[in-house]
Amino acid sequence: MTTEPAVLLMQWLSPAYPVGAFAYSHGLEAAVADGTVKTGADLSLWLEDLLTHGGARSDALLLAAAYHADSQAALKDIDATARAFCPSAERLRETALQGEAFCRTTAAIWGEDLSALTYPVALGYAAKQHSIPLDLTQQMYLHAFVSNLISAGQRLLALGQLEGQQRLSALSPLMRETAAATYAGDLALLSGASFAADIASMRHETQYSRIFRS
Repeated sequence: MTTEPAVLLMQWLSPAYPVGAFAYSHGLEAAVADGTVKTGADLSLWLEDLLTHGGARSDALLLAAAYHADSQAALKDIDATARAFCPSAERLRETALQGEAFCRTTAAIWGEDLSALTYPVALGYAAKQHSIPLDLTQQMYLHAFVSNLISAGQRLLALGQLEGQQRLSALSPLMRETAAATYAGDLALLSGASFAADIASMRHETQYSRIFRS
């Protein structure tokens, strides 16, 4: 088995790829500020909710839908759904700006014909163009998603590097389950019930002191 697909995904999802993921906390900063998330254990529960009922799961589903899209018109409809599904202005900017940066960078390097798409939709479409397996793409996207929020947690909480990696490793089976559950990309299953995270993202918009953009 060639390692080229995995290497390409590692480049796309690396912190060095200029999408600016480090600037976003997906509402976590507000949850820390109001005391909802205080410890590493709280953070793990927060991330579990995102993987089973929240933004991580919906992103994996949208990514798969984009991968399965059979036309540009279908891709645009999926992207419009991704934008409409965002529960707050900051979450919309988070996915839109990262997606635009991904499309711009990927087009400049590989000559892709990429318009400005939301982040998971852009990644799903690009993976299909490069014949990268969908399950690998989903799992690595979810790994990057969770890794980024654990990194944010390390800046916001008393969470050391070792504990952060332990918690990331413990969430790996759930990432695989989420990828498998969303593999078909059936947007009829698109839903969200991670209300605390959604409300936190709304509150973050007016938070007085903050270091993240969402």
